[in-house]
Amino acid sequence: MGTDEQAGIARALALGLLRDAELGERVVVRAHEAGGARDALGDLVARTADSVTVDTRRGLVEVALEDVVAAKRVPPPPPPRSR
Repeated sequence: MGTDEQAGIARALALGLLRDAELGERVVVRAHEAGGARDALGDLVARTADSVTVDTRRGLVEVALEDVVAAKRVPPPPPPRSR
């Protein structure tokens, strides 16, 4: 299996996950852009036919589905440390 074939499988799995995930689930989405790759880690808050929106610590990030190369569910963040 070649690299392109593996990338195609990863992309298909990612798009399936983003299609089936419940809104509010915590996910990480990797997307390629002109300047390289970008990850969005947070709660999936919206989905359209062309994009998903992830609520990250830095705010809402809209990711075009055509740019997605990988995605997966992730566990909730750890509780804040006490000082």
